[in-house]
Amino acid sequence: MEHDTALDTFPQLLQSHVKLRPDQDAIREKDLGIWQSWTWAEAATEIRALACGLASLGLKRGEKLAIIGDNRPRLYWGMTAAQALGAVPVPLYQDAVADEMAYVLDNADVKIALVEDQEQVDKMLEVMDRCPKVEHVIYDDTRGLRHYEQDFLHDYEKIQQAGVEFDHDHPDFYDQQVAAGSGDEISIMLYTSGTTGHPKGVMLSNDNVIITARNGIIREGLTANEEVLAYLPMAWVGDNLFSYAQSYVAGFCVSCPEDATTVAHDLREIGPTYYFAPPRVYENMLTQVMIRMEDAAKIKRDIFHYFMEHARKVGVRILNREPVSLKDSLLYKLGNILVYGPLKDVLGLRRTRLAYTAGEAIGPEIFDFYRSLGINIKQLYGQTECMVFICVQPDGEVYADTVGTPAIDVEIKIDDNGEIMYRSPGVFQSYYKNPESTASTKTEDGWVHTGDAGYFDDNNGHLKIIDRAKDVGKLNDGTLFAPKYIENKLKFFSFIKEAVVYGNERDFSTAFINIDLDAVGNWAERRNMAYSGYIDLAGQDEIYQLIKECIDKVNQDLSQDSRLGNSQIRRFLILHKELDADDGELTRTRKVRRNFVGDRYDILVNALYSDRKQCHVETQVTFEDGRTGMLEADIKIWDAAVYPVNAVTQDAAA
Repeated sequence: MEHDTALDTFPQLLQSHVKLRPDQDAIREKDLGIWQSWTWAEAATEIRALACGLASLGLKRGEKLAIIGDNRPRLYWGMTAAQALGAVPVPLYQDAVADEMAYVLDNADVKIALVEDQEQVDKMLEVMDRCPKVEHVIYDDTRGLRHYEQDFLHDYEKIQQAGVEFDHDHPDFYDQQVAAGSGDEISIMLYTSGTTGHPKGVMLSNDNVIITARNGIIREGLTANEEVLAYLPMAWVGDNLFSYAQSYVAGFCVSCPEDATTVAHDLREIGPTYYFAPPRVYENMLTQVMIRMEDAAKIKRDIFHYFMEHARKVGVRILNREPVSLKDSLLYKLGNILVYGPLKDVLGLRRTRLAYTAGEAIGPEIFDFYRSLGINIKQLYGQTECMVFICVQPDGEVYADTVGTPAIDVEIKIDDNGEIMYRSPGVFQSYYKNPESTASTKTEDGWVHTGDAGYFDDNNGHLKIIDRAKDVGKLNDGTLFAPKYIENKLKFFSFIKEAVVYGNERDFSTAFINIDLDAVGNWAERRNMAYSGYIDLAGQDEIYQLIKECIDKVNQDLSQDSRLGNSQIRRFLILHKELDADDGELTRTRKVRRNFVGDRYDILVNALYSDRKQCHVETQVTFEDGRTGMLEADIKIWDAAVYPVNAVTQDAAA
């Protein structure tokens, strides 16, 4: 597929699609159970009206438009409309609490906010006094807002109507603004997750975004015929790349689900050809499949397990187009009729020819499960600061323990301290109003510090990620301590939702565990165990034994590694509550804030490094409606099995 490199802004790409494929669907949305579609020509008309409406409110080149809400066509159009004026869209996480929103709105100097519904309007009203630069709030969904009479609130459709009138009075304005756009202008500002402090505004130019999107399309052979489901937060860089930038570059259609609760059903209806999900989504999908299979009739379970065992033996080889025997090939085709095909239908992935996962390591068993079904799932490695793509696994070279080879036009080097560094066309311009962080992250010659420690595998040349460079430490005996590496190994088990590991400058490693309520609850119910909720279930000895078996397996695996063998987990506890972004324990991208959790539960950390078998804890929690309350629990502390470090491995390392 040829790509016109002269088109270096999104409004220019939009105009190109109107000429090339005016009647092809550009975006669709499910509303009240019915899919509504807009062609490229129709979308362009909507965007022009909105852009002119924003201009009538005074939005100018370089100014900021906040976007807040679920994946909605009108919100995506808001991004293009702002870019048509040379303004900068700033997507915010829709589930952010008011205080988090206030920081970003103020830090980004937002002038206008485009929000989805009453929930987001209410949060805006709560923070308006702290964000004096916000002059207008435009809302898409009018439900519940009839009696809101603030002068700065505007109905989306009325802004579009004003835009039509503005366009009539200034017929050349829109086209002149689009023509004035250039590749070196700021295209979007995306905020980092804020794992270690306040989020930072990453300023990405049109060239950063469009060239990176185009290179990804070229590498994977994507076309205008792809189908994508946009369900991940618009504030996350991955959604901006996969659901927005690549759609505009390649010309494919993006579908927005009705709401968060219908994503799985909508996924099955759309049947995407191109799909992205973080590991947790793939893990949850697999967990639901296994729960349903355990409840199925015996003959169905036997057929399922028989053919899945065969898929594990030959499925990945068949996907990689490696030779298998005629018998194995025929048996796999039968399995595809009886098990693999129907299972992919249930998952909504039958038509998927390319699937990505990133953000965290994915368990080898989970990874191989999907690939054995014939789903071409691959890992990629990226950051907001480079518009996602640093490494991606090539077809036929997919390994569960690597993140692939450098993406097109990406250079990678390993610094003397083991930190991964890169430079590419996607490297961000700067952090907004933060020259100190920019200078510490990006060198004068364009190399970016990832903060990750890793190395290139000698056997296949693929990049391996060990941990965050700043998190890699040592136990008191000098053993390498890589907490994220151990946490990911723990989360490979479906019963473990989150894990937080401690041990740096300690005598041994310990762990906090969050159980997966669905998986563990189903396990308990099949054993007729009674429980009243998460706290009750998490405290039962049978559950501790279940988690201990998972930890013991991880320890056994660690014992085979000379560098990490002595970092096996000695003691652990199961937290009385799920880690929650509203309580500050997770970022909005669901990354654990390890230091925050350690400080918040320092009494539990200290108990793990004592001889205590139980610890009482009181915790303030935030409920969904914003109210706070206290949780109390007596948390048990158990010991895990520790294995001798493999002598052969140690000798080889020596």
